[in-house]
Amino acid sequence: MSTALLSREQSLPALHEKVSSALNQNPYVSSRNLRFETSEGRVTLHGQVSSWYQKQMAQETLLRLEGVDGVENRLEVCWS
Repeated sequence: MSTALLSREQSLPALHEKVSSALNQNPYVSSRNLRFETSEGRVTLHGQVSSWYQKQMAQETLLRLEGVDGVENRLEVCWS
């Protein structure tokens, strides 16, 4: 196993923690209805938010994190 691959695999729990912390600290997004998966630097968001703005803010927050190479935003906007 290469050193780069080993280093990347060891950082996966750290990336998961960074994403969780960023979503919990974001004042524009309620993280209670959000789920996410991380894989090889990519984050997939799932869940519901109440506006397009919240959907975009969740994505932009994660794109700023070190170690995140991309975000697949599957958040659903529910206007209730």
